[in-house]
Amino acid sequence: QAEMSVKEKEEWNTGEGMRKWDACFDCGQLFHGAVMVALGWACWKTYLGRSDRDRNRCQAMGGLGAALRESLPKEAVPVLEANLALLRRYWPHDENGILVAQTSLAVCLGNAGRLDEALVLE
Repeated sequence: QAEMSVKEKEEWNTGEGMRKWDACFDCGQLFHGAVMVALGWACWKTYLGRSDRDRNRCQAMGGLGAALRESLPKEAVPVLEANLALLRRYWPHDENGILVAQTSLAVCLGNAGRLDEALVLE
């Protein structure tokens, strides 16, 4: 199970780091709807230029997929598939991260009406 780095712990309640894309710094409320989608795209664009091996880039891709999952599931599927592939390739021992990515993809496939694929997801 992956542990939080020292830097992540320091940034946890400061509005810095990856958490700033998920929740309001002032009240802690999780973003949702159109705001979540807009921030998902902004996060992805922020980290897009980094290496495939960059953990923040991978998390940004997963965040974009999660943001798209509810409102635009067909567009989210390739994003979530690529995120899962990156996790399996560069972080094969991160069982928790891989399980979260698989679950997110399975939910998205279900939302897109692709239930058979969701059920057999490895």
